[in-house]
Amino acid sequence: MYDEIISFSHYTYKSFLNHQFQSIYQYLYGLTSNIIKYQIQARLENPTVAKGLRLYSARSFANRTRTFVAKTKKVTTAKKTEAVAAKKEKVFGKNKQARVITAKAPKFSASIPAEIRAVANKKVNTKVALRKSITPGTVLIILAGRFAGKRVVFLNQLASGLLLVTGPFKVNGVPLRRIDQRYVIATSTKVDVSGVKVAESINDAYFNVEKKSTKKSEDAFFKDEKKVEKKKIADSRVADQKSVDASILAALKKDKTLTIYLKTKFFLKKGEYPHQLKF
Repeated sequence: MYDEIISFSHYTYKSFLNHQFQSIYQYLYGLTSNIIKYQIQARLENPTVAKGLRLYSARSFANRTRTFVAKTKKVTTAKKTEAVAAKKEKVFGKNKQARVITAKAPKFSASIPAEIRAVANKKVNTKVALRKSITPGTVLIILAGRFAGKRVVFLNQLASGLLLVTGPFKVNGVPLRRIDQRYVIATSTKVDVSGVKVAESINDAYFNVEKKSTKKSEDAFFKDEKKVEKKKIADSRVADQKSVDASILAALKKDKTLTIYLKTKFFLKKGEYPHQLKF
């Protein structure tokens, strides 16, 4: 009787341990599965950091969620009806039994080029719409490039859709330039540009850079001295700059605070965010 009680208690203790191990395993398995689930959920979410601002940009979020993978279009081609080869009969063996011999399909050869289809080019040059906040005389803040942070005056929109801006050069050192409107912030400050006359020659072709040959002679290749030649600006460009800036400078003389505003660079202080500022 005593031995039976011991064996029974041993059995119950063993089953208790098995139950405990099983519950621990289920807990750990559930914990890891929840972690993986939360990680996947976190990758598919793009929470808002502030009003109108997401944690990830559209490009980085697309890379995280793999939504940038393009869907391939299937090209449907008409099926060619192949002529059925005539069946041949041949006699085999001692019994001279007639068997039907079917024509075998030709083996695939890599030397045969596949059908190549040209991709349709459907690019159409459409005129870029100008933002409503950008009008002639609007002071813009440049966000990228050599003059990032500088304030410039908008003159007009060129045929390519790019914006024609000027510093003026005498105020902040920004010459006549083209810039995409996605790289500027339009402010509510305006300068009187009614007297500005932009010549017809100042167009997209005006800003084309001449390509120079990079080939060097044998003597120039083995020379150790590296002389950096200063880029000479054409007199016609200097004259164009002065003629455009003349009326703007005359308007700025009336308001000294506006001149100081154009001279100072735009920057963000600690705790300032561009989407919360009013320009």
